[in-house]
Amino acid sequence: PEDRLRLALRRLDEAIGEQSLATAGLRDAIGDLSRTMSRLGDSVTGYRGALDSTAAEIERALAAARRLEVTASRMVV
Repeated sequence: PEDRLRLALRRLDEAIGEQSLATAGLRDAIGDLSRTMSRLGDSVTGYRGALDSTAAEIERALAAARRLEVTASRMVV
């Protein structure tokens, strides 16, 4: 019975060691995911800024085109 108990304890100790390694790996993976998500957030913020800037440029170009259209219509009359 004592040998069986020792064997069971040794196996339990090995399992706990493996679980500890797996937990450390999971923590590393979660850290990697967190850093990746942070970089993705930064990229999305930059992309949103670029879209906002492009939208403003389009609005300015549209306003200029409308002014030119008004000017052209005055010249035709």
